[in-house]
Amino acid sequence: MQETMFLVGFSLIFIGIILILISSIRSAKVEYAFGGFIGPIPFGWANTKQGLVLIIILLFLVAFLLYRLRF
Repeated sequence: MQETMFLVGFSLIFIGIILILISSIRSAKVEYAFGGFIGPIPFGWANTKQGLVLIIILLFLVAFLLYRLRF
């Protein structure tokens, strides 16, 4: 189970880096967002309001899926 969680985390980080690189190549303006959980409280940083809302929604979806899959 620890190996699976490691692979999921590593894959998400790798996909994020690839998406940022593709975005920076396609245009000069890059939008970024970062978020996580400290206990039950979500937090995030972004350079746009839409990015922050998107990252918080994605965090809740990931947390819900992980809870449902019982990782």
